[in-house]
Amino acid sequence: MLYPQRFGQFTREHADTVAALLCGLLLFFGWFALHLGWLGLAFLLLPAAYVIGGYESAREGLTTLFKEKELDVDLLMIVAAIGAASLGLWRREYHLIIDGAILILIFAISGALEGYAMQRTERSIRSLMSLTPDTARVLHQGREEEVAISQLKVGDEIVVKPGELIPTDGIILSGYSTLNQAAITGESLPVEKTVGEEVFAGTLNGYGALQIKVHKPAQSSLIQRVIRLVEQAQTEAPPSQEFIDRFEKGYAKVIVVAGILLATLPPFLWGWDWETTIYRALTFLVVASPCALMAAIMPTLLSGIANGARQGILFKNGAQLEKIGKVRAIAFDKTGTLTTGQVQVFQVISVSKYTKYDVLKVAASVESSSEHPIGKAIVQAAGDLDWVGAIQVQAIPGQGIVGIAQEEQVIVGNAVFVQQYVTNLPEELREIVQSWEQEGKTVVWVAQGNREAEVIGVIAIADQVRSQAAATITRLKKLGVEQIVMLTGDNQETAHSVAKAVGIDRVYAQLLPEDKLDVIRRLQQQYQTVAMVGDGINDAPALAQASVGIAMGVSGSDVALETADIVLMADRLEKIAVAIHLGRRSQLIVKQNVVVALGFIMLLLVGNFLGNINLPIGVIGHEGSTVLVTLSGLRLLR
Repeated sequence: MLYPQRFGQFTREHADTVAALLCGLLLFFGWFALHLGWLGLAFLLLPAAYVIGGYESAREGLTTLFKEKELDVDLLMIVAAIGAASLGLWRREYHLIIDGAILILIFAISGALEGYAMQRTERSIRSLMSLTPDTARVLHQGREEEVAISQLKVGDEIVVKPGELIPTDGIILSGYSTLNQAAITGESLPVEKTVGEEVFAGTLNGYGALQIKVHKPAQSSLIQRVIRLVEQAQTEAPPSQEFIDRFEKGYAKVIVVAGILLATLPPFLWGWDWETTIYRALTFLVVASPCALMAAIMPTLLSGIANGARQGILFKNGAQLEKIGKVRAIAFDKTGTLTTGQVQVFQVISVSKYTKYDVLKVAASVESSSEHPIGKAIVQAAGDLDWVGAIQVQAIPGQGIVGIAQEEQVIVGNAVFVQQYVTNLPEELREIVQSWEQEGKTVVWVAQGNREAEVIGVIAIADQVRSQAAATITRLKKLGVEQIVMLTGDNQETAHSVAKAVGIDRVYAQLLPEDKLDVIRRLQQQYQTVAMVGDGINDAPALAQASVGIAMGVSGSDVALETADIVLMADRLEKIAVAIHLGRRSQLIVKQNVVVALGFIMLLLVGNFLGNINLPIGVIGHEGSTVLVTLSGLRLLR
């Protein structure tokens, strides 16, 4: 970086941007001073623009040259810029100094864009680390002691109180509770956990206190594995990036070797004088510089990014705009992505003389005293109805809840629990309930009565499918996406039910984060460019591994938002098809621009070799082609 590390986070993320901005300002005022004939001021401002804007490129170019024994475009551009400035001073054609500064400014802007991308991995890891507490309560000789997570040992017994995060993976020794594991497994409903079952670090404890035995080192916990997977996937260079690096080095070598030959051989081969030879060599470096090629790509991608932003699609960098247009397979997370991620009352069926409103009112009377998500969904559904809270409420974890409402006993729970209070379950409801359960819905039976309680109805609870999900899948298939799959930590029944509703044929269920990562890798072996759409912490490794990671902007976790390459700001799934269309248009425009840029470069190179153009004409042709392809790229703004 241009500025010291001690200036903190601002320096690390914004130094390149500040350098590019200062270079641009100095260039503008230097040009203005030169135009007015204030040579002293111009010769003060323009060298400063060269130094500030070109420092980072010069440092990287020289480092590559001396340490790796390689030439790259950074060094080539610096040589071309200095050559233009030297030639301008030599021939008193001072506008050439401006041309050299413009070349440096273009590279400074490119470096600033690259600098932002380099910070994503660090921010993602910091967000992941914040998901687990720093300390845990360890039981030692009957007393609780706060110790750092890093000091936990296998065999330690820890206490987790209601509403707290689980600090590390472990086995429950005593207690019963519901744990919200959506961040880790993607399950839409909190999972009931009791003695002997495993709990994961980073999951949220519900209403019960738990005593947990640490059964693996803290650094081996599931959340720590997620962190390592994200870090590894984000630091692996994709094949396209490796190709670009090789192309830059090869291009620079060819131009430098050709420039040296052009600066030395013509006097011996064709009898040129040395002034003409040097002049042609420097002209060659200017016209052969890849500014037009760079302008053929970045303005197009930036225009596409701006277009996407207007439509609620946030592309974090231009490379992902290109990649999204090449996507051949897409993997969707279920909970919070294809569904809303919040359980709601799906359907209510009553029996005998009762209505569905009676069923909701009776159920809400006891569930109003519950903290369980299912109870909250029932109370929310009955919010506008006239119901009275129950007394003497008693909840039996994992089974149901009972209480007294308006002098009648109310029983709400699963079938086994309700059968303890009623003679039999209505036959007309059994088939309906069985069908609901096969679709992955949670079913609550509602009964009331004192001596002879009777079932009055059933309530189906489900995570709602997003309204635009099915239309999005249909649109993606029409766009030619070859494979669309769903990845989820939920059970098979729920997964297949949602997949059927939205039109997805291939489902992977009951997956942990590393399982999702493996599926993405297998898809990449078959389809090369694969997109992953998700919202949770459990999706972070897959989002990082995918060729293009797409996160839900509203429901997405901080880690998913940081890890993903594209963010759907309003959680509108249909914008994925828009992003693919933008990506494909950007590819077409980039190809057109590359052809134009290479055509101009070849024309200028031939003209320079034949002696039919001078340096000002070469610069005009070079800058003209740059402007032309830039304006072409701006078409994506429409």
